[in-house]
Amino acid sequence: MQLNELIEKYLAVAGDFGRSVAISSFGLNQIEAERLFSAFDEDYNISRYLQFSCGEGASYSINGFPQTHVAIDAAIRDLL
Repeated sequence: MQLNELIEKYLAVAGDFGRSVAISSFGLNQIEAERLFSAFDEDYNISRYLQFSCGEGASYSINGFPQTHVAIDAAIRDLL
C-alpha cells in the first residue's frame, strides 16, 4: 500500500486528520499491518506525522512496540 492509499483509508475511517483510529480499521491482516506501519514508522519523513498509541483493541507490533491506534497529522499532505 502506498502512502496516498493509506491516507485515503485513514480519512475514510477518521473523517479528518489528527483523530486516533484503530489500526485494525485499515482492513489489513496482522502481518500486513505490522509490516506496513513498521515500514512507514522507519521512514523519518513519514514517521514524524504518525502518532501511535496503545489502548483498547487489537494490538500490533510496530517496530517492536505494541500499538493499537494511529493518528495522522494533516501536514503529511506535504509529502503527497
